[in-house]
Amino acid sequence: MNRQARLQALSEFLKKRRAQTMPQTVGLPAGIRRRTPGLRREEVAQLAGVSTTWYTWLEQGRDIQVSASVLDCVASALQLTSDERRYLFSLAMESTSTPAPELQLLPEIRPSLQRILKELRYCPTIVTDRRFRIVGWNEAASRVFLDFDLLPAEDRNLVRLLFARKDFRRLAANWEHFALDFLAIFRAYYGRYVEDEWYEDFLSEMRASYPDFDSLWERSRVSLAPEMVIEFRHAAAGKMLFQLTSLQVQGEDDLRCSIYTPAADTTTESKLRKLLDTQSPS
Repeated sequence: MNRQARLQALSEFLKKRRAQTMPQTVGLPAGIRRRTPGLRREEVAQLAGVSTTWYTWLEQGRDIQVSASVLDCVASALQLTSDERRYLFSLAMESTSTPAPELQLLPEIRPSLQRILKELRYCPTIVTDRRFRIVGWNEAASRVFLDFDLLPAEDRNLVRLLFARKDFRRLAANWEHFALDFLAIFRAYYGRYVEDEWYEDFLSEMRASYPDFDSLWERSRVSLAPEMVIEFRHAAAGKMLFQLTSLQVQGEDDLRCSIYTPAADTTTESKLRKLLDTQSPS
């Protein structure tokens, strides 16, 4: 992400979070003459203890000097979560970004992680890297989502598949919510690796290819581990409910394990067992 793109992303993020912060939640009167929901710029400046001009310049994406202490005040004024704070700091202060080494080949899955994938037989599990390229999965994931082996390696990007494949759109009972949660994770990586030009190229591709991508991308929050309870409508198994747990795999490749655990007190696990038993090769 070049400097201009980074500042533009900062501007868009601040505007959106300001619009989402209700006056009542920060101790201000709602008023009757607000043209748009959320706080005014001068109110954010007041809450953060900075001048309205300085905050306006920050929100406009101007290339100005910022300090960690002042950014922290802005984050508090906008009631940002810990993930959103990290995102703000990454965009506003280049020195806080994580170095982005070149990624060419797909990372290899270690034998220990392969063993974990196999042991999670009745929990569909997908392993992705920081660009959301799918680098590992188990049989349950192939049965519930799609057979990733049939896709060329360059097409195995989870964000792209969410929009490109009708399989994914039909599978999730609330596809939009499903997509928003993954975009929240993707945005967290986007902010963390602000120097990786790949993200800007990928976002441009997605906007050009899928008309509904941009509106969802702009709505998504920032979260490395959103809480998800997902309802799937599987063509063969019917209604299935899963709790998603997203785990970071320690190491240089920045891998993430997305584990779909059958929801308790439902028939999901029994349906999944039947699906695997009837479709697995003998």
